[in-house]
Amino acid sequence: MKSDGNRAGAQSSAARPDWAAWSGRRKMPNIVVIDGDDLMRTLLREWLVDAGYSVRDGTPSTLPRADRPDLVILDMYMPRHAGAEFVRHVQRIYPDTPIIAISTQFRPGLDASARAAQALGVRRLVPKPCLRGDLLDAVRAAIGPPP
Repeated sequence: MKSDGNRAGAQSSAARPDWAAWSGRRKMPNIVVIDGDDLMRTLLREWLVDAGYSVRDGTPSTLPRADRPDLVILDMYMPRHAGAEFVRHVQRIYPDTPIIAISTQFRPGLDASARAAQALGVRRLVPKPCLRGDLLDAVRAAIGPPP
């Protein structure tokens, strides 16, 4: 009987998290997704969360301001928002935070994409609709993989 108690004790201590190891881990990258389309915002959030990132939603009128995110993903051409002007607005709110711009106006494979991204001050341009892998590749290139 005593040995059963020891085994149970050994199992419960093994099941406990190792907080010393946990405290040394990198924090989960925090991403803000800004898109006027609820369905697109939900899809992007699902892809990013499934990949291991922490995601907060934003809309053009309600940008989360609590903590500085590690990355902002925004739709360049939302109704009633000028693309480049909106990028500058987001850059003022989140200075020094990398931005990935997505839009139906971007076309895959255009050589000008890198120059356009640089001119806008964003890390990457991603054509919309985009594949999950393309979005995650752009995110990893901007901020690295999740822990």
